Amino acid sequence: MPAAVTDNLKPFDHSAQNRCFGCGEANATGLRLEFSLASDGSIVSQPTIPDCFEGPEGFLHGGIIATLLDEAMSKSVRVKGFTAMTRHIEVEYLRPVPSRASIRLEGRAVQSEGRKHRSEARILDQAGDELARAKGLFIEVLPRKTAESS
Repeated sequence: MPAAVTDNLKPFDHSAQNRCFGCGEANATGLRLEFSLASDGSIVSQPTIPDCFEGPEGFLHGGIIATLLDEAMSKSVRVKGFTAMTRHIEVEYLRPVPSRASIRLEGRAVQSEGRKHRSEARILDQAGDELARAKGLFIEVLPRKTAESS
């Protein structure tokens, strides 16, 4: 991924009024991530994740790190107008990600082909050092057909 984008962040309303663990406002025990859209089309979140999501003391659990990256990739596909679900995710844990510290989460869609969307994400610390990164394949979810719509 290119260097961190720091200019012109605009709030991104991803319409998650649900119980999604990563971004749902209705999930009191979730991460409740908020995202912004950068001028280059990437998605950015700047959360401080509490220590209740730790693995080793002072650092986030690996599953939470994967969730953060998954959310950023998912939103990067959503900003293109697609609702998609994770098919495959590959995470590289480069350095421990601290809890209770401001981090920067970035995601960007890199390729779309039919219902398949590829995306990348990364987590940066306050100094701009890359702590974790991921690549993922997301499959567009099509509306379900109901008896009324058949």
